[in-house]
Amino acid sequence: MDINKNSYTFGFAAIMVIIVAALLSGAAILLKDPQERNVELEKKQNILKSVGIKVSREQAEIEYSTYIKEQLVLNHLGEIQEGSAFDVDLAKEVKKDISEQKLPLYIAEVEGETKYIIPLRGKGLWGPIWGFIAFNDDLNTVFAAVFDHAKETPGLGAEINTPEFQIPFTGKIILEEGKLVSIIVKKGGSNRDIHKVDAISGGTITSDGVTDMIEERLERYMPYFESLSPEMQVKHIINLVELDENSDTTSNISERIIN
Repeated sequence: MDINKNSYTFGFAAIMVIIVAALLSGAAILLKDPQERNVELEKKQNILKSVGIKVSREQAEIEYSTYIKEQLVLNHLGEIQEGSAFDVDLAKEVKKDISEQKLPLYIAEVEGETKYIIPLRGKGLWGPIWGFIAFNDDLNTVFAAVFDHAKETPGLGAEINTPEFQIPFTGKIILEEGKLVSIIVKKGGSNRDIHKVDAISGGTITSDGVTDMIEERLERYMPYFESLSPEMQVKHIINLVELDENSDTTSNISERIIN
């Protein structure tokens, strides 16, 4: 065989391409399951973090079922559908028409209190941003929030995944006189405003992306939240009765409920 012929060179190159492709394909297959497992554990870790439970990825697998009691899938009317919230790929869902979207919702129990966790997905400066925001059972007050990104600018937009940015969301409220006003991320915007959080210095576009992401996602869940409102009112009345049954008369309890 004449190794100086063009046919030999092309043949050798073709064989090497096939061998390398086979090796890469095999490696991808071998790594697929561990990669998917890591993604799953990280997701559970972030869901738990949104209700104040900070654990390692490995520990997240153990603690997840302890705190997450329900994983619902809703439609745009707030109706519960078949399926599990954890299986919903939000990156794909947000690209669909709202009437076709599946809306994942997690319901957690932390120290005897119910928390509602909404997954978030939006756009930053250089790519997607995402997170989870948890609410107290009044469906209005933020319990905690976590955010992350794909490739925002280090030291600027990338700061959305730091405690300094996330902690101020706790205690903010999303409703005003029963209407959604969401939470606005604005430079100098906190200033004790219950609907605003201070933006990242130099990260205006990413901060605006967080604002838009939260408002867009929350709007989708309002029909479900509104359907729970009567239930929340009944729970409030029951709590009042339990607190006052040993010290108040029936008329006093009624007066408190009305007020």
